[in-house]
Amino acid sequence: MKRVSIADLIPTKFALPAAAVAAVALAALASPIAARASELDLALPALDTSYSLFGTPVAGQTLLMIGLGVCVLGMLFGWTMYRQVKALPAHKSMTDVSNIIWETCKTYIIQQGRLLLVLEAFIAACMIYYFAVLQHQGPGKVLLILMWSVIGILGSYSVAWFGIRMNTYANSRTAFASLRGKPLPLYEIPLQAGMSIGVLLICVELIMMLVILLFVPREAAGASFIGFAIGESLGASALRIAGGIFTKIADIGSDLMKVVFRIKEDDPRNPGVIADCTGDNAGDSVGPTADGFETYGVTGVALITFIALAVMPEHKAHLLVWIFVMRILMIATSIIAFSVNGAIARSQNLGKDKIDFEAPLTSLVWTTSLLSIFVTFVVSRWMLADLGSGLWWKLSSIISCGTLAAALIPELTKVFTSSNSRHTREIVAATREGGASLTILSGMVAGNFSVFWKALAISGLLLGAYLFSLQGLSQFSPCRRSACPPRARGRSRSIPTDR
Repeated sequence: MKRVSIADLIPTKFALPAAAVAAVALAALASPIAARASELDLALPALDTSYSLFGTPVAGQTLLMIGLGVCVLGMLFGWTMYRQVKALPAHKSMTDVSNIIWETCKTYIIQQGRLLLVLEAFIAACMIYYFAVLQHQGPGKVLLILMWSVIGILGSYSVAWFGIRMNTYANSRTAFASLRGKPLPLYEIPLQAGMSIGVLLICVELIMMLVILLFVPREAAGASFIGFAIGESLGASALRIAGGIFTKIADIGSDLMKVVFRIKEDDPRNPGVIADCTGDNAGDSVGPTADGFETYGVTGVALITFIALAVMPEHKAHLLVWIFVMRILMIATSIIAFSVNGAIARSQNLGKDKIDFEAPLTSLVWTTSLLSIFVTFVVSRWMLADLGSGLWWKLSSIISCGTLAAALIPELTKVFTSSNSRHTREIVAATREGGASLTILSGMVAGNFSVFWKALAISGLLLGAYLFSLQGLSQFSPCRRSACPPRARGRSRSIPTDR
């Protein structure tokens, strides 16, 4: 196989005019000798792995099929939480206002659906041109990509719809529960709503990806994954951006009514109140829900792509099954941690007139994180110990660095935003004594300081994950340093010409 290096295509003289450099680069990109691969070319391995569970062999495909069942149970859990919140009592006047907000939200999200149809038409034209004309893919593969892009959009749109419906129920039920003067329901109801939305969107996402992995032919899986990623990214970006813009416009409109007509922002006589409440749901529910769905999906596609390209062929199936089992088990650990932490919080705070709302939320984050880390090590040892070289604890340690980041970032945020935070008290004092200018400066100082500590924590955990990756993981790559061609170990990249 003849190999041509980029260093051989592009002149090395730094004095070469910019126009010549651009011409050479374009020529290199257009040259037929340069081979470029994408997710379309991914060849997923046959999932013919087997594991021993208490002496009984269990096939990898069986584990993933069980995972489908876990996802269905997770969706039932989310639906149960939804029914429980909906069944909570609320005053008729509150439910009437809640229904008005929901009808306005429904009008908004239906309009968003129409926008997504137009965007999908444009993106579909671009995909047809790119894959059919430029990539010379057959009509079957192009239609497969388009079909999964539509499924991806529908996934983002459906979880956003569910999230905004759930929130409008939870809002009125929480408001009514506050009239009793007991703080515990004000913690439990919103948490039930959030848990319902979170578990359901993850389960819907995993079901779609497992369907591709288990039931779509291996040669078409790459196209399915790329179409799915394009669709969910398109849906999430539109819902996120439009929701953010809508909530700001509605908020400003309500503020202007307050200034011009001297009506308080939350006064029922202010016609901007409903628009403001709708905007809050659009910006803080629709956008983040669709965004969470998309983020969880594209990271999954990225992991599949990495395993398919950067792992030795004999280990690909093991790691693919393992990574999906990890993602499936996170559903179980989340539900278990939620149930245990909820029982503890209820036993500690039942009947109290005042509670620290941050304490049970903090304990929930840490309970979930520590339980996830424990399960990661235990299951990884069961599934990967036979591959040798301590692969199971190295990969588990890398995953745990990410889990710790998810637990540490809220802690660092709380240092600067908690009602008991010294930085918060400083901003309050600046507002009382120094006016708007000092308030802005104090807020900017606290914000920049918080970013510094978060960046430092993330950098440290990334460094830790990188150091774990240096502990012999290269032997599981098809391009180990001892096996790579000499040019691949140098500064230039080699491009195969026979594809």
